[in-house]
Amino acid sequence: MAENKIHFKIITPEKIVYEDDVESIIAKGVKGSFGILPGHIPFMSTLDIDTAKVLKNGKEIYFSVIGGAFQFKNNEAIILTEVAECGDDIDTVRAQLAKERAEASLNSAGNQRDVKIANAALARAMARLKAAAKQ
Repeated sequence: MAENKIHFKIITPEKIVYEDDVESIIAKGVKGSFGILPGHIPFMSTLDIDTAKVLKNGKEIYFSVIGGAFQFKNNEAIILTEVAECGDDIDTVRAQLAKERAEASLNSAGNQRDVKIANAALARAMARLKAAAKQ
């Protein structure tokens, strides 16, 4: 690992989505957003459905992160999540269609369970669209 860098990984059950040395990380935990720079104290957080942003060689790279856990220790950071995608890899047409389906489901939701499911689907679609738009 290079000096003044963070070794960063995003891991899903299927693959390592991203692994590289970066200058900083910004992500959204369930209790709010946080930023990590080299030398930060050890830190853990449960992640919300949103985007994570890393700065690598002065370039911002965005990822959609569908919940999970974040851990930072000794200038090594890891996100463990069921689903994550680099903004460059997101099919925006498919994500937009998912957003529209989720909005329709939300409008026709008959009970709290349906509302919760539709809100989660909408949050996933919005995170994907947000990550893709930032690239």
